[in-house]
This record gives sequence, structure tokens and C-alpha cells, in this order.
Amino acid sequence: MRFLNLLIIFIFLVSHVKAQIDPELLRQAPKNTDSLKLNMDAVYDRPFLHLGKLPVALGGYVEANHQYLGENGVTEGHQFQMRRLTLFVSSSISKRIKFLSEIEFEDGTKEINIEFASVDFEFAPLLNLRGGIVMNPIGAFNQNHDGPKWEFVDRPISATQLLPATWSNVGFGVYGKKYTNNWAYAYEVYLTNGFDNKIIENTENHTSLPATKDNKDRFEESFNGSPLLTGKVALRNSKIGEIGFSYMGGVYNKFEEDGLTLDKKRRVNVFAIDFNTNLPKLNTYISGEWAWVTVNVPETYTEQFGRKQQGGFIDIVQPVLKRSMFGFEKATLNAALRLEYVDWNKGTFRSTGGNISDHVYAIVPAISWRPTPQTVIRFNYRYNWQKDLLGNPPSRLAGFQFGFSTYF
Repeated sequence: MRFLNLLIIFIFLVSHVKAQIDPELLRQAPKNTDSLKLNMDAVYDRPFLHLGKLPVALGGYVEANHQYLGENGVTEGHQFQMRRLTLFVSSSISKRIKFLSEIEFEDGTKEINIEFASVDFEFAPLLNLRGGIVMNPIGAFNQNHDGPKWEFVDRPISATQLLPATWSNVGFGVYGKKYTNNWAYAYEVYLTNGFDNKIIENTENHTSLPATKDNKDRFEESFNGSPLLTGKVALRNSKIGEIGFSYMGGVYNKFEEDGLTLDKKRRVNVFAIDFNTNLPKLNTYISGEWAWVTVNVPETYTEQFGRKQQGGFIDIVQPVLKRSMFGFEKATLNAALRLEYVDWNKGTFRSTGGNISDHVYAIVPAISWRPTPQTVIRFNYRYNWQKDLLGNPPSRLAGFQFGFSTYF
């Protein structure tokens, strides 16, 4: 906490000084200037400010909202939420060594997390070493999750309740990119600490990868001594778009202790595919991802703990108006739509042969206004319908959300 307090004081002092100096001394921190951006570039593709000759660059984003939601006719009324405040600190230690950290304060200060804190050593375009707290590159949203980049108040259900959103661990790995004409090729491979028994021993009473985020000890020790492997390959064409294939897997249970065998090794494996593209002429932006999860659940567990899960989302964003609005010269008005689906228990009951439900559908139409590309004001209508394990009539949630998110 002393480190966080000092960091906040430092940022306050820098912002105070910034107001008194010549604006010419402020400049954007160096970043990759290649036009073919990939999701893996999101960690550095952010607006940083470098003040004079200070050795660090600063940035961040904030998001807050109001919502009025009701489930099966019951509502908690009007709710105002301060979802998160995120701070970035980066430094070019030398020409080929750089550091970046991302610290997030959620729901006020209910949760404080270091989501990224790594040092990159650049040896060659196709060979770079990264070590520290790394963001496991499963799917696209886990890496490219900043609030100002999205037209929707809520993060995707598949990214938060199927996959553990902003899932990061301590470890090391390599990554690289290559550009050829209109193509970009990239890869990432990391070995990190991983999951634990909370995948199946949690208050959700079903198989849940996000539940293991409660284990804060993963930043200082591995739960079972077995590393988690995460890897991704991505391909982007300047005219077509980007597609990525990723894998994350490892042993999640405590299979031995002090030389004694407790259980066999039980694995969790996740495969994901993501894509994004811009349709020509209309400039329609489409992005989405889909993930498949398999978990080796002990036979002693009931069927409410899914052994197979899957889900994903697709976003469609259509610019409607681009012009000067309310004094903002390059403002954009967008219409957007998100479609979501998650099945936490893909399969059938052994006793009856009937389908296991435990799934949710969601549709979220949205209108967003961007006074600048780095700021979004968004209005959403959310409608979810979710069935329980036995397939009873669905629980329905609906309501309005209004909020903003901006880099600073």
C-alpha cells in the first residue's frame, strides 16, 4: 500500500507541474508506429505522456456509469458505479529494453490489482523476451480490454464469466512480429503460474475459471508447481483484418505434497479464436471471439460441474455521423450491437440423456458518442435470458446503462 500511495502522490505532483509548464515540453511516449496494429500491441498502443526529461511516461483511463436493471420484475433501482480507474507507467530503460505497468482500482478501491508489470528485452523482430507479470494472451479481449476502446458499458460475459478477464500471472516468455507488404504475422508463448482448485471448489457451485482469480498467492508461488502454458499466433492483413488462435492449458489441482501423491494430474485446456475487421465503404467494424474450455473434473463431483464449456461474443459497430458536434471537431456518433452466448456445462445428463442447460444469451444494442477517439459516452440496453442446469424457464434480466470511459 505504501507503494500505491507514493505512486498516487507522484502522479498528482506531475499533473500539477504539467499545468504550469510549456505544453511543448509534453510529448507522446515512443511506441510502435507501424500501421498494422494487432491485439498483442494493445499493451503499448495507449496514450502516454512523457514530461520533459523524466525517465517515465504516464497514462491511464477511467470509466463510470449509471444503470437501472431488473431481473424477473425485481429491480435494485438506480445504481451509480465507479467501475475502474487504471494507471499506466512505462519507461524506455534503453533503446531495446522497456518497462510497463498497469495498476487497476476497481469499484472505488474494493479491488486493487497489478494487471501488468513486465520488462521487455528486444533482440530481433521475431525474438523478444518478456518477464514479470504478463497478461496471458487467451482470446483478444484479455489483452485489449481498455474501457475507452469499447462501445459497451459491460465487458463481454464470455470474457468475465467463462474466461477470467484481465487474467495475468508471473512468468516469462517470448514474442515476435514480422511485416511483409500488407501482412503482419505474430506469436506469443509464455510459461507462468496458473490455476488452482477454485476452478471446481468455489461459491458459484459450477466449474468456473474466473473463480481462481481470488488466489492472490499466484503472484508469489505456484499452487502446484506445474506451469501454465499460454500461446497465441495472429495474422493480419491491412485489407481483410486480423485473426488469432490461442491456447492456454496446464494442471490445476494439487496432485502431490511433500512427496506424497494426493491425486492424478487434472488439466484445464482452453482454445480460442478471435477476429476483427473493417468493412470497406461502410466502415463497419466487426470484432469477436469464441472459446472452448475442457476441465478434467473428478468423477466424485456431480454433473452440475461442467467438463466442457464454450461461449463468445460478436460486436458490430457502425459509424452513423462524423462531423463537428458541440464544439468537438472530429466527433463520431455510432450505432452498435453485441450478441453474446455462454454455456457453462456443455453435455447431457448420464442418468436421463437430456441436455444440460446452464447457459445464457444476451443482446445489447448501443448508441455511443465519441467527442474524440480516446473518449466514449455510451448508452446501452441490455437483455439477458439465462437457463439453469435443469432447463427451467429462463431468468430474464433487462435494463438501461449509461456511462463514459476515457483515457487521460
